[in-house]
Amino acid sequence: MLRVAALLLILFMVAMTTWLDRYRSTRWREPLFVAIYPIAADDSAVTRTYLDSLTREQFEPIDSFFSRESARYHLRTGEPIRSRLQPELTEQPPQRAARAGMLSTALWSLKLRYWAWRVSRRAREPEDVRIFVLYHDPTLTPTVPHSLGLTKGLIGVVYAFADPVMSGANDVVIAHELLHTVGATDKYDPANDAPQFPQGFGDPRQIPLYPQRTAEVMAGRRMLTADSWQQVSGLDEVVVGAATALEIRWLQNAE
Repeated sequence: MLRVAALLLILFMVAMTTWLDRYRSTRWREPLFVAIYPIAADDSAVTRTYLDSLTREQFEPIDSFFSRESARYHLRTGEPIRSRLQPELTEQPPQRAARAGMLSTALWSLKLRYWAWRVSRRAREPEDVRIFVLYHDPTLTPTVPHSLGLTKGLIGVVYAFADPVMSGANDVVIAHELLHTVGATDKYDPANDAPQFPQGFGDPRQIPLYPQRTAEVMAGRRMLTADSWQQVSGLDEVVVGAATALEIRWLQNAE
């Protein structure tokens, strides 16, 4: 009975922490402080050179994107996101097994949250959301795993490319996973990655409908025709659609 009681207490504390994180992160009365932790995913000299060149200014397009989009919804704060580049980590996050079941996924989630706390516990600045970006040499890893964002713990794990040409595309993935942490859902068909209509279109009311001039950030692809779409290359090509704005409580916190 003591073991069961202890387990229930732990589950209750985890649930309460998750609820408080969700409440605090979607009030939008002040900026969310987003800590970006770079990690070298391989031993390539290309990756090493890229990480050594990273600066805070390279992530400013993310902050500008959220400021631009929040203004369209008249959000209370004009600066919803304030990102901060943190020191590089030498340790990679725990990986989820490819065919993990519900219990294995739950255990992995707890491990990830503990790992994130452990590697960032000495941070001197506020960290509302933590994004861990694993950079890969594109010549060694031309295709990276799917990135992820967890509302539980407000943690994102992004698989990115160590290539200046891909910086814009990396920013889109970071913004996408950041939005996952505050409650946004994917707006594309997982079977073929096609944006869903209407929520996955940049402007579902556009006339003519194709080609779409922009992409929904939670879809990440711009529709060209009814049967073709294109991956976006930067945040200047994406928008936060109404469905996403509702999920992250921008509409509820507009002036």
